[in-house]
Amino acid sequence: MTSTPARLGGAVRRNLTPSLVIGVGLVVVIVLFGLIAPFFTDDPLTVHNYGMQGPSADHLLGTTQTGQDVLAQLAWATRGSLLVGVIVAVLALFLSGFFGILGGYLGGWLDEVFSLFTNVVLILPGLPLMIVIGSYVQQRGLLLIAFILAITSWAAAARVLRSQTLSIRTRDYVQAAKIAGEKPHRIIAVEILPNLLPVMSSGFVFALITAILGEAGLSFIGLGVVGTQTWGSMLFYAQNGQALTLGAWWWFVPPGLLIATLGCGLSLINFSIDGIINPRLRSAPKQVKQVSTAQKTEAMA
Repeated sequence: MTSTPARLGGAVRRNLTPSLVIGVGLVVVIVLFGLIAPFFTDDPLTVHNYGMQGPSADHLLGTTQTGQDVLAQLAWATRGSLLVGVIVAVLALFLSGFFGILGGYLGGWLDEVFSLFTNVVLILPGLPLMIVIGSYVQQRGLLLIAFILAITSWAAAARVLRSQTLSIRTRDYVQAAKIAGEKPHRIIAVEILPNLLPVMSSGFVFALITAILGEAGLSFIGLGVVGTQTWGSMLFYAQNGQALTLGAWWWFVPPGLLIATLGCGLSLINFSIDGIINPRLRSAPKQVKQVSTAQKTEAMA
């Protein structure tokens, strides 16, 4: 009989796809940069009298129009953007789990109320709402922006979790736990939540992507976090400093490149999680290739 560690190792090897390895590698490199680099760079707000200088030995990514070091800004902006993304993803995961899992399991009038509220939030236009709220609030701290992004990004995941919970709660082992007199909170924690972890992981990664892109979009139009460096605020100040017109590529390319790289890495992780949740997705390309080969063979005959 195969031992538990051996089965666990086999499962890890089966799910360790190239896309997952590449995605995790990209995300880990960016996270380490955001965690470590700020300790080895100067104050990103320090102004010097040699503005708009290209990359050099003294300033590896050049300087801004006011002489601020771009590498220092990039290091602190990476930390700020990741912090916003993680806070939003955690809040969205909690809200989607609360309204989706709790409503789906308990059912009745509570499920009806939760479903109605989820549907109302689901149809709210996210970006316009964020722009309106951001326009009326002058002191936009990091937590406020994260809260605004979170309340517009949890509803879709809650719908998915509710449908999965409705399916799981009718299974035999859940019914057996009810008959045995288990408390609802223990049934949810022990019997239902483990089955929802892949779906919740995918939702967490998706919320992280949308939060970072949403914050970058708000900051780019001047409605982002005030007093904290983010990738979006770097792009905003680069635009105001006419970096594109003056050819100062070192000012706007690094934050844009990190946004694209992190989005690529998180998307690869999300696709890999989808493949683990639904193994048919992994065999789909092979089936498409087999159908294409069969069609070519038939045409040649």
